[in-house]
Amino acid sequence: MGSSPPRLVVSDRSLATSPASADVRAERSLSANGATNVARDHHLRSAACALPEQRLPAGKPGDALPREVRAEDYWTQGYANRIRLRVFHPEMHADEAAPLRQPAVLYLHGGGFVNGSIDDADAPARHLAATLPAVVVTVGYSLAPAAPFPAAPEDVYAALCCMAEHAAAWGIDRRRMAVAGHDAGGNLSAALTMIARDRGGPNLRAQVLIAPMLDPTMARVRPDHLANATNSAEVCADCYRQYLPRPTERVHPYAAPVESRRLQGLPPALLLTAPQDLLRTEAERYAGALIEAGVVTQVVRVSEVCHDSIAMSAVAQDEMTCFLRWHLGMTRQAATPRKRRARADRKTPTSIDATGETPG
Repeated sequence: MGSSPPRLVVSDRSLATSPASADVRAERSLSANGATNVARDHHLRSAACALPEQRLPAGKPGDALPREVRAEDYWTQGYANRIRLRVFHPEMHADEAAPLRQPAVLYLHGGGFVNGSIDDADAPARHLAATLPAVVVTVGYSLAPAAPFPAAPEDVYAALCCMAEHAAAWGIDRRRMAVAGHDAGGNLSAALTMIARDRGGPNLRAQVLIAPMLDPTMARVRPDHLANATNSAEVCADCYRQYLPRPTERVHPYAAPVESRRLQGLPPALLLTAPQDLLRTEAERYAGALIEAGVVTQVVRVSEVCHDSIAMSAVAQDEMTCFLRWHLGMTRQAATPRKRRARADRKTPTSIDATGETPG
């Protein structure tokens, strides 16, 4: 007699609810009518948020940030063309010890693979850099239809390699890197974790998928979500057609993470969904698949937001900050420095130059 399948437990959050985050895990039913237990991870949040200098700023994400953030632009070679990288550095306060290396997050903008730009990621990237604090890198990846799949995921992987190879110059601890993305950026974030696993690195410690586009077939959209969603199924389908012009690409795991049958070995995941988002079902089903594969996974359904506004909502920023602090080892318990190990340089390092300079 087989065991019961894992169950997905989703935590609902709104501005009025308790800040305790729910740990979404594989549970086994004790009986058909048994109550579902949602284990709240108080230890995670108390450890991640207790440090006075790391507390989230009061009010909305648009309020004054807890520290200054400076940004620098660079260029590097992508899949077919040079791509822009923007590196956000948090300024440390006078009473804070400036670390030689900081954790880093690669943040990917949305836009349905056909719209959006690196500038769209400025607000969430600055907020992450200031509140974690950590180095945050954004990338102007290639857009369809001019550059269809696999240009975008390859550009994103090139950006990750660039972060690892220039970690010393950018003050990045390459052992503590994560990826996060909204909409199409959520798809590319999920794909990047698979690419990095399959190619042997650079290693990622965590992934945050914010209202991600994960299913090019759109087959998992529920009728009631279609009626109430703030985004359009027709628009999403058209974006996928431009990004994936060949039908065979629509089931490739790097293009359709929800279709992947090999999810073992991926980093811990946080999925943030909106109740009125037609992409909610596929995101939560993907979370269930990650759990079945043994990946540590959390899901938070953020109330009172829509697909477009979720990334900068106070609840989403709160959840993402605490999740990343924990998995990037930014708590007091994990702050003990580890002995640096020598590593061999890559034979073909990524070429990079500052904006306005001639590449070498």
